[in-house]
Amino acid sequence: MQKRNFLITGKNLTVENSVNIVLTSQKISLSKSSRQKIISSRKLVEKWIARDEVIYGITTGFGEFKDVKISNKDTETLQRNLILSHSAGVGKYIPDFIVRMMLLFRINSLALGYSGVRLQLVEHLVRMFNSGLIPMVPSQGSVGSSGDLAPLSHLALTVIGEGYCKIDNKIFESKTALKKKNITPIVLSAKEGLALINGTQMMSAYLCKSIHDAEYLSKLSDIAGSLSLDALRGSTKAFSDRLQKVRPHKGQISSAKNLRQLLAGSGINLSHNNCNKVQDAYSLRCMPQVHGAVKDTIDHCKKILEVEINSATDNPLIFTEPEEHVTGGNFHGEPLALIADFLAIAVSELGSISERRTARLLDGSLSGLPRFLADEGGLNSGLMIAQYTAAALVSENKVLCHPASVDSIPTSANQEDHNSMGSISSRKAFEVINNVKKILGIEVLCAAQGIDYLRPLKSGKGSEEAYKYLRKRVKHISADTNTSEMILSVIEIIFEEGFMKAIESKSGKLG
Repeated sequence: MQKRNFLITGKNLTVENSVNIVLTSQKISLSKSSRQKIISSRKLVEKWIARDEVIYGITTGFGEFKDVKISNKDTETLQRNLILSHSAGVGKYIPDFIVRMMLLFRINSLALGYSGVRLQLVEHLVRMFNSGLIPMVPSQGSVGSSGDLAPLSHLALTVIGEGYCKIDNKIFESKTALKKKNITPIVLSAKEGLALINGTQMMSAYLCKSIHDAEYLSKLSDIAGSLSLDALRGSTKAFSDRLQKVRPHKGQISSAKNLRQLLAGSGINLSHNNCNKVQDAYSLRCMPQVHGAVKDTIDHCKKILEVEINSATDNPLIFTEPEEHVTGGNFHGEPLALIADFLAIAVSELGSISERRTARLLDGSLSGLPRFLADEGGLNSGLMIAQYTAAALVSENKVLCHPASVDSIPTSANQEDHNSMGSISSRKAFEVINNVKKILGIEVLCAAQGIDYLRPLKSGKGSEEAYKYLRKRVKHISADTNTSEMILSVIEIIFEEGFMKAIESKSGKLG
């Protein structure tokens, strides 16, 4: 049965459904109410143009050229020139997934009906999205305050048949790609070029994918930590619900509950119930406090982002009741710049504490396990260098976590004199999260190796399932092998949909 189109209203996108739409290549269409709002807004713009009113970006130039009046006969040239001149991006191309999400978010913003564009333009964007075309968008060039001007201009190039785009991983000139999909390039009318490029959609797209992945990482950190705790024969007492409730941060309570569920029924834990160990190192004992604080940060960032992706972010905005065009700054990326820096800092902490658990697993004097988890240590180096890799990634994240949002460089001859740098902070957050994926993969690899030495004792309900799921395809390392390949295999496995499902089928739903 064919999947129904997702109806775009301008107000109904979330992190989850946005990622799902792009991930599953779901088709979209405009809701009836959005179509009506777009039509009403456009009629008003055309009425003002007929009166020859002075409206920024419609009958004037842009930025520092705000005072230059443009005649009606040059309207189309003005909008086309805007896209061409602002397509000044450089650097690596933005990942395909992010570009598709940028287009989705741009459509959703226009669907609110405050941008004054023709319905024809928005329908054109919907056809592009549904066709699977992917504009080639360089990642560098936005200062994140008149929106993501350069990246969105490269996105808009494809709309008018300029620039390049991708079909099935092959790059074509946009006019050729559009022809292959039976789409005719559109000639932009008054306000439309500006409406396409004033907005925060690049920042939003990077952040949406990052927050989605960070939510998974926050649960995965609890899973990795539970494996490490059992491999190191740590105590579960610090995860007591009673303890958490006297410091009732939501994330802390959730993380402690996850750990209790994952480790419930652990034979390893029972085997050392009466040992002399008073308490564990912070990287084990304080998992609820650290992992939980990250969960709370992710939740905060998600709330801000979901407001943003359902907002009108171009300039000027058109209001029909009462009739008014308002020039403002809804394109300024400050809300996103701040949360992108916050998200990067928070998620990097999951990597930092994970690397410390990995280091303990490999240090025989701390773990009580074979040094570097090696059979025949000396002849074999075991997983010694896996920790080096984790340490290198943690150190790289420290550099990436320097906030971009505290910087500002004026542009447009000081007309745009405070910029958010949110595009930079959102790209950095994306990189940090990808690094943490690798760090956690290394911990899981090492923790599983550690648990091997404690067999036949079994881990808890959820952690044992994680161990078994991994061991179906990644076996105990009995002799030195290509460690990189082992790490990459583990990373692939722990990010499979089936991995989390298998664990939760035993432990119960994780928060």
